[in-house]
Amino acid sequence: MRWLVTGAGGMLGRDVVGELTRRGQSVTGLDRAALDITDPGAVDAAVREHGPGVVVNCAAYTAVDAAETDEARALEINGAGPRLLARACAAHGARLIHVSTDYVFAGVARTTPYPEEHPTGPRTAYGRAKLAGEQAVLEELPGASAVVRTAWLYGAHGRNFVRTMLELESRRDTLDVVDDQRGQPTWSADVAERIADLGARLGPGAHGVFHATNSGEASWYDLAREVFSLIGADPGRVRPTSSAAFPRPAPRPAYSALAHHRWPQVGLPRPRDWRSALHEALPRIRKEGPPRETP
Repeated sequence: MRWLVTGAGGMLGRDVVGELTRRGQSVTGLDRAALDITDPGAVDAAVREHGPGVVVNCAAYTAVDAAETDEARALEINGAGPRLLARACAAHGARLIHVSTDYVFAGVARTTPYPEEHPTGPRTAYGRAKLAGEQAVLEELPGASAVVRTAWLYGAHGRNFVRTMLELESRRDTLDVVDDQRGQPTWSADVAERIADLGARLGPGAHGVFHATNSGEASWYDLAREVFSLIGADPGRVRPTSSAAFPRPAPRPAYSALAHHRWPQVGLPRPRDWRSALHEALPRIRKEGPPRETP
């Protein structure tokens, strides 16, 4: 089976291409310079010429705060782009996996993980744009598409919270880290494996919305302390603080853990605990070194 991965220059996109390659699949990865998913002609040509059985859309506008004043552009990339991909897949007989986010939920007044079917209610421009993309994919390609929501991603490629903690540990005596936001730290390589597994099953009985996060819950403070502990640093150097100490244009969800009910329905196990994933991921992140810049 042939695969086409958009947004292949990003952290998750690179992991998806790497995982598919490791499995011996035929995969083409296109970064932003190679494919603008908001260009109708380019999108149709890419799907037609590469002839994939499955397209994985990792391309996205990810600047959460900037989207508050640039919502039109965020909606173009995160909403209109996925619709174009879905239409091209429908026209050329391909299936589509579209990556989305926990920001489609409100993230307030909740203490248990959001199930896949829970009503959405984004509070940010970024969340609204990502929800538009979800809806477009499911409308244009029913029965042959999947929306894979993930959150709190870190990985070996690109900037992310875990890498930042590793860098700051060597430069600062103490760190103040937010302790009033709870979610699921998630290794991008685990998400890539889920996407590869799902793509092989995608179709009747295996479509719709899936949540691809590591299981369990943590605050950013908990995650930072775990990083310090795993590298032999004193976790007491990490100090808790509130979101009010780091005001941002876009409000962050206070609670955004996601439930994983759909995976057993398609014959796959629920994701592993975030601590187990982090323990395996840290040596690879440290070995990779500073991230190279991508378009």
